Amino acid sequence: MAIHDSLRGITCPLVTPFDDGAIDEDALGDLLDHLHEGGIDAVFPCGTTGEFPSLTADEQHRVLETTVEHAEVPVVAGAAATSVADTVAAIDRAAEAGADAAAIVAPYFIAANAPEGNQRFFEAVLEDASLPLLLYNIPQCTGQRIEPETVAAVADHERALGIKDSSGDLAYFLSVLEGTPEEFLCLQGYDALLVPALRMGADGGVNALSNVVPEIMGEAFERADDERGRELQRDAISRLFEACTTHGFAPAAKTALAERGVIPGDDVRPPLVAVDDAGTETIGDALEAALAVGEQ
Repeated sequence: MAIHDSLRGITCPLVTPFDDGAIDEDALGDLLDHLHEGGIDAVFPCGTTGEFPSLTADEQHRVLETTVEHAEVPVVAGAAATSVADTVAAIDRAAEAGADAAAIVAPYFIAANAPEGNQRFFEAVLEDASLPLLLYNIPQCTGQRIEPETVAAVADHERALGIKDSSGDLAYFLSVLEGTPEEFLCLQGYDALLVPALRMGADGGVNALSNVVPEIMGEAFERADDERGRELQRDAISRLFEACTTHGFAPAAKTALAERGVIPGDDVRPPLVAVDDAGTETIGDALEAALAVGEQ
């Protein structure tokens, strides 16, 4: 499966550029060109960094179609929803648009009231899915994590590609890694843990900062096991990550992309707000320092 091999690298969870509140398809195309030049292995539109909850269903479809049209790498479509039927329908729409896989989360707002609840949810979605699926663990947004036992229970399904873990909990990640088959991909979604997770056996990363510095993230993946990987994580990725965390990764990544001249502006939609002048300066300084490390 081509998508399986492509995810053994760095996947970029795309920001959604806006122009005066409307989706800027030209800027999205420019962003994809920037990512291809930077060596990204796959892209992930309509995820958390892409502000998917602030997009209408039609807008999500437009973003996905534009991404598929411009992408030179496989596309993993965000398909988060709170019911089995809506999740399956979102996966079907992604398949119709030409995506290679989809990413799904645990139901949010109403959490499972028994351990088998999320297992039943994922099994039902996997059974009817029209695309290979990546589980997406992001408890800070869904209100619950996907328990390691749940991941292990569904990992053998023929349409289960793997998991993106954005919890920031390395112990959790290692538990999932130990409890799933080798072919089940374990992808680190918390940028500050990319190289540590790779050194412990992670298959790849799905990282917001790859919007901004794809070349650095790619080199960190390739060099994770030697001193250069450690240097890139410590002096480039983690420093930029720290500068971005207080602002949220959609606003911060857009600010950094505008600083690099990749997209023309840093517009976000409510409830997010754009980075203020002081934050822009901090992110700009961290970006400059990261690029200097990357050029060494």
